[in-house]
Amino acid sequence: MAPSTGAQIIARSLRDLGVTVIFGIVGIPVVEIAEEAINLGIKFIGFRNEQAAGYAASAYGYLTGRPGVCLVVGGPGVLHAIPGVSNASINAFPLLLLGGSAETHFISKGAFQELDAISLLTPHTKLALRPSSLDTIPEALQSTYRHAWYGRPGPSFIDLPADIIQGHLSSANDLPRMTSLIPPPPRPSADEPTLFKVAQLLKTAHAPLIVIGKGAAYARASKPIQTLISRCRIPFLPTPMGKGVLPDSHPLNTASARSTALKEADIVLLLGARLNWILHFGSPPKWSPHARFIQVDIAAEELGKYNDDGISIQADIATFIQQLLSHLQNWSYNPSTSPYTSHLLAAKEKNLAAAAQKAADASLPMTHSAALAAIERTLSSLSPPDEGNIVYISEGANTMDISRSIFPVSHPRLRLDAGTHATMGVGLGYAIAAHIAYNGLGSQQPGEAMVGVGGLDAAAAAGKGGRKKVVCLEGDSAFGFSGMEVETMARYKMDILIFVINNGGVYHGDADDEASWNDLQRSTLLGTTSSSSPDDAAKKEGLRSTSLSFQTRYQTLASMVGGLALEAHDSQELHDATEKGYRSEKVCIVNVIVGKGEGGKLEFGWQQASANKPPPGLPEREKGKGGRGAKL
Repeated sequence: MAPSTGAQIIARSLRDLGVTVIFGIVGIPVVEIAEEAINLGIKFIGFRNEQAAGYAASAYGYLTGRPGVCLVVGGPGVLHAIPGVSNASINAFPLLLLGGSAETHFISKGAFQELDAISLLTPHTKLALRPSSLDTIPEALQSTYRHAWYGRPGPSFIDLPADIIQGHLSSANDLPRMTSLIPPPPRPSADEPTLFKVAQLLKTAHAPLIVIGKGAAYARASKPIQTLISRCRIPFLPTPMGKGVLPDSHPLNTASARSTALKEADIVLLLGARLNWILHFGSPPKWSPHARFIQVDIAAEELGKYNDDGISIQADIATFIQQLLSHLQNWSYNPSTSPYTSHLLAAKEKNLAAAAQKAADASLPMTHSAALAAIERTLSSLSPPDEGNIVYISEGANTMDISRSIFPVSHPRLRLDAGTHATMGVGLGYAIAAHIAYNGLGSQQPGEAMVGVGGLDAAAAAGKGGRKKVVCLEGDSAFGFSGMEVETMARYKMDILIFVINNGGVYHGDADDEASWNDLQRSTLLGTTSSSSPDDAAKKEGLRSTSLSFQTRYQTLASMVGGLALEAHDSQELHDATEKGYRSEKVCIVNVIVGKGEGGKLEFGWQQASANKPPPGLPEREKGKGGRGAKL
């Protein structure tokens, strides 16, 4: 039956673009779009908060290689979805946001949920459009979808007034030309003179390093990169979400000797990684002052930042690597040209020994390292990393930072975290997206990320198995941003396993026993928090700005929705809970009680290293700023 209403045209256009899943929250008038989409076989995943829905849609775009779609109401719905737009933009995730809006003839008259969303979102999206009539809907959707996908992936927005959604065609003859599948984005290549320069630089390097970013994972470039590393024997460093493009167990992986690799590398090939705060801006003292960078990125606007004396190349990473291999031919790095390799091996041995010592700490309450190591041991025994059947989602300053080096990943796009914006609150939305992307919904198996929709090696993350277990490693503060999405998981029968690492605070807690915590609470309620020694943590009175409640029973959220609720106070309880949660066919929350940790000055690692010198281009006044996601 031919569509006759705006809602039907929107739903049909989305289906014809290849959209199979929509994330969002409905209300008048966008509920009509969702219902028509469901009628066409599109899965609609209804969330409890637009923020989490936007995060889920953006992560789904990253995992599948095609824009994720999010549908929200106008006004406050669009405002709540903006964090997802920002997250998609900074991380280069393809996202199409659909927002309802007031009837066009009521604009400026105080209409229901009236908001000039186009003006609001234009600066933050690649394209923001409002169709002027029913016949322009398909073209508007096709344009915004393409903009989100092509070039540097990012968010696009389409504003849908109520009179467009609820409008009717006057006759079947007025049916507009509908959308069709858009071909995958073009894959630009490097020019031959530049390839020659890159090959010559690598061949003359005494301490080469390849940095693998999440852009390489998104580009489905794991196979060419694996060939490059194995043939040329160049050490590599994955960024947090670049993990798995090559297995963490690879002998040339320098992640456990990161500081040494950065400080000694002289020629650095950046593959889908940006010289931002995560990589210390490519600046001393973390990096050698003599390091030269070869930056390969799909986005021209990312090239040349803090890289004045290097080489910048706009190219598809997989295409570039294939070209580069022909120039390098049979060359491989000779480690005897410098002590670089021996320094890396020594640093690895030292750091791995220190990590093992922390993981073996048997004190109670458990430390973050000991608790996370216990979870890893159990999960790896149940599902070896080489099989690639676990997807890890991690957020929370300590939880994310420590777990990054504890949980090995052997396949691309099996680890997601707070990303470039260090955004807390993405975890549960990301987990839902990963479950849908890899497992589908209900009888729909496998998901889009498993069947090659996204690109050359879109199924590479499948590993040896099929269905994947999604595991969330959540700090207790981070979990609080989107905890109600546990109900969403239960509603759609997602057997997601959530660990809440509970230390009772943001970064650190206040007390390891309830009586001490109650004393602090009493001081706060009585207003007796003044301290004569504000710099002495032991003499501070009352709950601090980082305080959360003592040993909150987060697992009861799972009980509330018919899931599995578990709690662990020691390594044996945690082993048993992990095994039960992994085998459970319901959503499961394990409340992991750990020590409060030590208080101290909160700042980023790069701030400590660069305290005397800001990175190039950063004004002196910007130094010292912290923010959510900073670590101790």
